[in-house]
Amino acid sequence: MAIAALSIFSNSPSSSSSSSSSTTTFHPYPSNPSHSLQPTTFSPPLQTQPSFSLLTKSHPPNNYFSHFRFRPSIHSFFRCRSSSNAPNVDVQFGTLISLFQEIGISFEETKLLLLKSNELTSIQLDSLRDRVLSLHSLGLDRVSINHFVTNRLTVLTTNEIDPLLSFLRNELHGQLAQAKLKRLLLSNEPKNLSAFPQKVRLLVDRGMPVDKIVGVLNKVNLSKAICNRSINEIERIINFLEPFGGVNLIVKNPAILNHCLDSKLIPRISVLTKLSGGDEDGIRIVLNRFPFILNYTVEHVEEHLQFLRSFADLDDEQIFKIVLVFPAIFTNNIERKLRPRIQFLKECGLDSENIFKFLIQAPLFLSASFRDNLAYKLVFLVKIGYKYRTKGLAMAIAASTRISCENMQKVLSLFLNYGFSFEDIFAMSMKQPLILRYNHASVETKMKYLIEEMNRDIRELLDFPAFLGYKFDDRIKHRYEIEKGLKGGQISLNQLLTVSSENFTDKQKKDSSVKSELK
Repeated sequence: MAIAALSIFSNSPSSSSSSSSSTTTFHPYPSNPSHSLQPTTFSPPLQTQPSFSLLTKSHPPNNYFSHFRFRPSIHSFFRCRSSSNAPNVDVQFGTLISLFQEIGISFEETKLLLLKSNELTSIQLDSLRDRVLSLHSLGLDRVSINHFVTNRLTVLTTNEIDPLLSFLRNELHGQLAQAKLKRLLLSNEPKNLSAFPQKVRLLVDRGMPVDKIVGVLNKVNLSKAICNRSINEIERIINFLEPFGGVNLIVKNPAILNHCLDSKLIPRISVLTKLSGGDEDGIRIVLNRFPFILNYTVEHVEEHLQFLRSFADLDDEQIFKIVLVFPAIFTNNIERKLRPRIQFLKECGLDSENIFKFLIQAPLFLSASFRDNLAYKLVFLVKIGYKYRTKGLAMAIAASTRISCENMQKVLSLFLNYGFSFEDIFAMSMKQPLILRYNHASVETKMKYLIEEMNRDIRELLDFPAFLGYKFDDRIKHRYEIEKGLKGGQISLNQLLTVSSENFTDKQKKDSSVKSELK
């Protein structure tokens, strides 16, 4: 019937028609109950963008179709899908032409669409207009809507699309990224889109914060993660992840939703289960610190584990403890980073037990840039007296991994400015390796206080460099002021600071009592 109807057209409508037409503006939200976009549970409706200027219920001029000779069948062709109060055929077809022209589809293209898509002739024009307006309210421009109509006409013709458009607008506030929205509508059949809202709401019902939903959806493959999965499959994934953080893991790493439960997620967590000896709490810590570990294949993780077993001679218990403090170890290339770093530790005389302790203390050593980080620090350390390929150098490197090269240089310069030599700095760092990682501003504050307020010789730091590691207000200043009031502040720095708080309080009370008796 559609072919018969289209065969009567020989010319496009003339643009010279001068008769006036009466127009009633169409509201972006349809009043027809059968096509209404109902409010939903997430939030108030999104405020729509201004509607198309030409998307109105309008009557074409009386002579609009004077160029066409309609066969009698065209009237029955349209009336067969009309309500009991069937509108004028010319009005019906004229509105369709106007609607498509507004989004850039020509008269000839409209004929082809009618020829290829019988469903286009069986749907009410109000419904077509409503869906165009819904797409526009989601931020899609005419070019994008044109693309949908010409490439995926079902976006306009199927009723299954309505719940999705309503959900995207009213509950997601139209915040789904344009690229994601276009791919969602173009890549999925209507039957897979109708349950989309229900599947997303499942994530909320299982604990995902509403304000995180859009961020998650914008970072996943919507077809793979949502549309092509059943609700039961999504729920299985959430249930499996529940002991390790559930939907919170998905918020941290949305790509988890892209992975197949049976072929990817279960085998990948099984590797950690075997490594940890079934330590579920430990696995939860690893996954929450570094959920991206689930993006790595079993082969990739096993390759790293085998390297640590064979080259560093570490057992599974030691390796898992390292993974606990530094799960990002799996991001490091074995040949470019792991092998040369562990080889360096071996050359410094560290055995497997010492390598384990080193990596627990300074795991960032494995990932820090050699050229922009480690090389500079090695130069500083060798300059102040550390010998290459020694345990002392390895320990100094461990102590300096958590600070920048700039801070380390400023700390060394500060010591030199206060009269210390490289040999002095070396001697202090051997007693207290952590002085190389202290914040330079904090070190300067304590050194000034030692000289100006405590009236001490700066070289007392040679005997007790740990002074620079104590909290300034809560420990150094607080204790000095108390002790000063009792004894004039003449005790050693070691005695002042190393006593426990309980013993210091008892000693303070005893000294206060003695002083009172002497008076």
